[in-house]
Amino acid sequence: MRYIFFLLIFSAMTGCSSKQQYKTTGSIERIDPALDSIISPDAKAEIIAEGFEWSEGPLWIGKDKMLLFSDVPTNTIYKWTEEKGKEVYLKPSGYTGPVPSTCKEPGSNGLLLNANGDLVLCQHGDRRMARMDAPLNEPTPKFITLADKYSGKRFSSPNDAVYSAEGELYFTDPPYGLQTQDDSDLKKETSFNGVYKIKKDGKVVLLVGSITRPNGIAFFPGGKRLLVANSDPGKKNWYVFDVLGDSLINGKEFYNLANSDKTWKGLPDGLKIDKNGNVFATGPGGILIFNNQGKLLGRLMLDNATSNCALSPDEKTLYITNDMYVLRIKMRN
Repeated sequence: MRYIFFLLIFSAMTGCSSKQQYKTTGSIERIDPALDSIISPDAKAEIIAEGFEWSEGPLWIGKDKMLLFSDVPTNTIYKWTEEKGKEVYLKPSGYTGPVPSTCKEPGSNGLLLNANGDLVLCQHGDRRMARMDAPLNEPTPKFITLADKYSGKRFSSPNDAVYSAEGELYFTDPPYGLQTQDDSDLKKETSFNGVYKIKKDGKVVLLVGSITRPNGIAFFPGGKRLLVANSDPGKKNWYVFDVLGDSLINGKEFYNLANSDKTWKGLPDGLKIDKNGNVFATGPGGILIFNNQGKLLGRLMLDNATSNCALSPDEKTLYITNDMYVLRIKMRN
């Protein structure tokens, strides 16, 4: 009897010890009490994966309980699961040319799913929006081009994207996938950095050509307002637009970071918006959290530059790509 009792205790102990314990990082700066209804005061950002050159484009796949994300310089998409940790998911991911790329960031960047559950990629190296021509559980580097030109001129390097409720694909196109990563690059074909959409019939529409470094992009609930980040060190802003057919109108600053602490790493980059209209925006210092009117509620302060984030479908978990790390933080929702 004592032997059986010992086995039960030992089994319980080993079951507890087998649960992965993650290192934590960062701290939460609370600027407005409203933040308490979004993130618990004792929440910690866990480092669930590490060892990347520049992690980007996180996407949670609920049915497979896996996180996909890009490592842009290495032209690789990784997947992470609680059971196995990080594994290579797809390589190449953004550049599929016959000779090695000379670009610093040739891989995929933003990742998302279309209405059929197919993986859609912002491909820096191939300078296009593309769909993976394979099931999610059998990934292969076979892609179908959704769009790679506007008015006969190649995109620079599609960066981040979002689908509207109508199934139209909105995306940003800064120059970060080009060799010099700026407007002087000889391979840059457009005279601006655009925000575009691909209509359901495949037609590409230029929505905005005046944002200097358009980057993260997301719709507010209802789909009538669109938020775009500008990753220009001289114009660290987010802009909000009203959506009217094939146009974005009434553009204005959502938030301006001109006076941010110069020691904080990062720029306005990827972002996500929850069902209540709260904005989780990567930027100087880590993740900035706004309400739907652009009031800053608080920050998740992180030491390294942060590129993007993703909410789980139930919005109880926020996944963050943080330079060489991938992080997870539990939400209140």
